[in-house]
Amino acid sequence: MSWGIELWDQFDNLEKHTQWGIDILEKYIKFVKERTEIELSYAKQLRNLSKKYQPKKNSKEEEEYRYTACKAFLSTLNEMNDYAGQHEVISENMTSQIIVELARYVQELKQERKSHFHDGRKAQQHIETCWKQLESSKRRFERDCKEADRAQQYFEKMDADINVTKADVEKARQQAQTRHQMAEDSKADYSSVLQKFNHEQHEYYHTHIPNIFQKIQEMEERRIVRIGESVKTYAELDRQVIPIIGKCLDGIVKAAESIDPKNDSQLVVEAYKSGFEPPGDIEFEDYTQPMKRTVSDNSLSNSRGEGKSELKFGGKSKGKLWPFIKKNKSPKQQKEPLSHRFNEFMTSKPKIHCFRSLKRGLSLKLGATPEDFSNLPPEQRRKKLQQKVDELNKEIQKEMDQRDAITKMKDVYLKNPQMGDPGSLDHKLAEVSQNIEKLRLEAQKFEAWLAEVEGRLPARSDQARRQSGMYETQNAPSVNNCAQDRESSPDGSYTEEQSQESEVKVLATDFDDEFDDEEPLPAIGTCKALYTFEGQNEGTISVVEGETLYVIEEDKGDGWTRIRRNEDEEGYVPTSYVEVYLDKNAKGAKTYI
Repeated sequence: MSWGIELWDQFDNLEKHTQWGIDILEKYIKFVKERTEIELSYAKQLRNLSKKYQPKKNSKEEEEYRYTACKAFLSTLNEMNDYAGQHEVISENMTSQIIVELARYVQELKQERKSHFHDGRKAQQHIETCWKQLESSKRRFERDCKEADRAQQYFEKMDADINVTKADVEKARQQAQTRHQMAEDSKADYSSVLQKFNHEQHEYYHTHIPNIFQKIQEMEERRIVRIGESVKTYAELDRQVIPIIGKCLDGIVKAAESIDPKNDSQLVVEAYKSGFEPPGDIEFEDYTQPMKRTVSDNSLSNSRGEGKSELKFGGKSKGKLWPFIKKNKSPKQQKEPLSHRFNEFMTSKPKIHCFRSLKRGLSLKLGATPEDFSNLPPEQRRKKLQQKVDELNKEIQKEMDQRDAITKMKDVYLKNPQMGDPGSLDHKLAEVSQNIEKLRLEAQKFEAWLAEVEGRLPARSDQARRQSGMYETQNAPSVNNCAQDRESSPDGSYTEEQSQESEVKVLATDFDDEFDDEEPLPAIGTCKALYTFEGQNEGTISVVEGETLYVIEEDKGDGWTRIRRNEDEEGYVPTSYVEVYLDKNAKGAKTYI
């Protein structure tokens, strides 16, 4: 099947059909482009949705995500964010592998189509020109033949007329012969033009047009194949992200399976447990006795009585903070039903039992949180204090590490004055030591509060266990004195003035002197200077090209190697300026292959 043979006379229809094919291709490109825009919009909306429900930092929402159900929801948000990323990948791949490629192909296709139909029109114009030449030759031959016939008839008429002179007859005869000769010439020319036209026409319909139409057919088939490949690529790009999308969905399922209701219930207990014990049984009050009744230690009475009331609390063994108030002995005191007092007891809050606690309660209402978290229930207070102690311990360890580093640097400067001034570190060292002292005093204060909440005075071993060995604690007597002052204060509360007077100041820790008697670093190899280096900066050493020196410390990744010329001259040079030969048997030397 060939368009050149089957469709030899359908030039205009083929031109329309190929243009329609290009329009279809451009329509498909537009479709894919709109699909990519939808994918990008969908991905953007998913990301915004995930971001909208992400917990805000340093907010109450962030604390809620301790629960496994909330963690599963957070995992779902993260997986949806990754899910959105895969839709962005689809959009990017479709743009690069379909839209861009097809747009380039459409331009090439338009140029090729234009070229083929230009050749076709050129062939058409040529055959039309040949046809016009044939028609002109034919008309001339016809005209010459008619003229020859009229000349012949005129000659015969003149020859038959006796009245015509011989000269006129001869003239008519010559005219007839001339016309006959012109007719013969026109006939020969017409025959030649006709043969030429037949040849050109045969070439046009059997060679030129079939070749042009065959090229157009191949072009159109390539276009159809390209559309098929693009449709297949369209599906493959979607299929490529299915495994990753499946992993995102698997992650959501896994997060859902990790939800543990028992664990969440335990977290609720840890978050809201007050540490109070339930109230004891209410003793029977016998109103049949003529004597005035008294209120037992375990009963509850109206705290809003007119007489004076005394606040009484349970011992530390029970850890109660419930208010027990003595009954006013006035005979005018009105009796309230027991049910009223019980309802009031169940809805009332623990009473503030000292003046200092009263001030704390007032400050809490004004928006300020007490430093010792005394506004919280015992269990929640204990957790906050323990958290604060742990934070202080971490800060102390960080400051101690910084102090050790400064001490080592100072020792290096003392042994190698050319590397730096040791005195420049004294101020920083003193500042770090003061910070450590302040943090330790702060930690001791919170330790004492924590010991009070726990209902015991921690021994040294308990303190060390709570501090996880991060630093040495202050003497146990200081903690005991602090707690005793708390016990002996008139209102039963702890005052910062008493605490400050009872605290024992801790002497600053001596600096690490492990480098005092340190021997010079041993040589681990040699090196040869490749270039001359002028060591003008502090801690560097000058070398001359070709000089051989000892290597005492390798390049640690900063681009500098420590070398020694003699016992008094050592310093750093750029690693790229020397060629190092390490001794494989030297301590600390690395083997280079």
